[in-house]
Amino acid sequence: MSEIRTTIRIRRVPDLDTPIQADTPDELLRLLYANRGLSNPDEVAPGLEALAPLTSLHGLEAALDRLVAAIRSDQFILVVGDYDADGATGSALAVRGLRALGARQVSFLVPSRFSNGYGLSPTLVEAAHAQGAEVILTVDNGISSHTAIARAHALGLSVVVTDHHLPGDALPKAEAIVNPNQPGCTFPSKHLAGVGVVFYLLAALRRRLRESGWFGPGRPEPNLAERLDLVALGTVADVVSLDRNNRILVDQGLRRIRAGRACAGVLALLQVAGRDPARATATDLGFFVAPRLNAAGRLTEMSLGVECLLTDDPARALEMANQLDALNRERRSIEDSMKEAAESVLDALILDGESLPPGLCLFGEDWHQGVSGIVAARIRERYHRPTIAFADAGDGRLRGSGRSIEGLHLRDAIDWVDRRHPGLIEHFGGHAMAAGLTLRPGCLESFRDAFVEAVRVQLGDIPPTPEIRSDGALPVRLLTLETAEALRFAGPWGKDFPEPRFDDLFEVIEARCVGDDRRHLKLRVAPSGGSAIEAIAFGLGERIASVRGMVRLVYRLDINSYRGQNALQLLVDHLAETVDM
Repeated sequence: MSEIRTTIRIRRVPDLDTPIQADTPDELLRLLYANRGLSNPDEVAPGLEALAPLTSLHGLEAALDRLVAAIRSDQFILVVGDYDADGATGSALAVRGLRALGARQVSFLVPSRFSNGYGLSPTLVEAAHAQGAEVILTVDNGISSHTAIARAHALGLSVVVTDHHLPGDALPKAEAIVNPNQPGCTFPSKHLAGVGVVFYLLAALRRRLRESGWFGPGRPEPNLAERLDLVALGTVADVVSLDRNNRILVDQGLRRIRAGRACAGVLALLQVAGRDPARATATDLGFFVAPRLNAAGRLTEMSLGVECLLTDDPARALEMANQLDALNRERRSIEDSMKEAAESVLDALILDGESLPPGLCLFGEDWHQGVSGIVAARIRERYHRPTIAFADAGDGRLRGSGRSIEGLHLRDAIDWVDRRHPGLIEHFGGHAMAAGLTLRPGCLESFRDAFVEAVRVQLGDIPPTPEIRSDGALPVRLLTLETAEALRFAGPWGKDFPEPRFDDLFEVIEARCVGDDRRHLKLRVAPSGGSAIEAIAFGLGERIASVRGMVRLVYRLDINSYRGQNALQLLVDHLAETVDM
């Protein structure tokens, strides 16, 4: 394995050398919220009444016109989602919501990562037509599906697009497009996940149907908030910014999960992951539930994940959750082997005496398409380079999944390549931090050179030094279970509203490797003037030989529950043998 290791700078917010000035968990929370730009704790996650208004979503009225007509005339609505957790939760929410609103012919179709590729395609439209669909409702895709939508119209199908991805230069000619990121949309939260867009659409649809007298004794009006568990899961899984609007959606969904009012599939996924629904947090959704749900789309098809979220039978949900858990274990095994191969590619670069380029494009002949994005993320984290991992699509083309670093807009970089080197890329899409693309046969080397140049345009030859944010040194008096408990439920924490991290010097009393592959580092450490505390550093087992004496840890507070006993534990996010501030 390469010896190159990216230097990480610890950045305290605010930039203070003194310990945090707080005596109680409540005082600490007020300071932490202030560090995140909130002076009023009540603004962290207010109630549903504080959500951004429905009326500001551009394209909503046209979407309602078409869907109301479809519901009233019993037309067959086919939901076409994406093969990730956002697409799966959004598809399940759309199907559940439309049925609850009175639609009698509703089903779903999820593209295969391997045979269809991302989003609504002409092939998928043909399949929808063969099933008898009359209206296609896209979820988490469609904003770039020009050809597919034209094919749908040729076959007599209507298309309503709901998406949150960035549009291209022109919008497809769908019957309606609901996307907060489309031109002319004044919706204040540009960070809605695909499932969030669906929730807003359903809420508006319910209001329109209510105003028309649709509901009555034989058709009760549904409480759509009861499915905010799906919105919370998809929002966290898609790692969108937890702005005020998204914090409300996630917080309300978590409250329902903790109260035992989640759908059977969410509860089953928490169970197989060993997480207690009554204590569920955004971290549980993002790091334990979402990977199991995503495993279906990565290795087989996401239909299994959607069905798990649609069933109301707890036994059936648990059966499918166990299948998803098994797929996730297989995914981890594939990922490990692919990561080792990727490291070997980088080793060869270093052995040749070359420095790493500012952007990395890696390819393995036997790599799995469904895991390439995770491998790209792991390599990105280790070397702090925007990384695209390519796998063979089986027909000479290569499918790539990329992950970026702060300061590099990945979709824009790929677009830069496409504009200046037409003919390399068949299609692409994505966000600032993650994107996917398909290369035409024989184009990898040309794309690699062009991509490196695109990265240089945005970042220069050397990417900026990565930073890890810290809220400062936590006083020993607050290194307690009470503080850990308060922080656990004080969120929801997530992207752009980060879970509190602290940093300080600790004396290493004991260090050992744990886990089946011994890749995790288990520590027993003591702060200055405090008692020894257990700590766990996931994935840092390779550092065992150098961890001794005094180290600086960047950590989060956690509670380790074992055999009915709770103990304070530090989750180590960064470990430095010498002070690097």
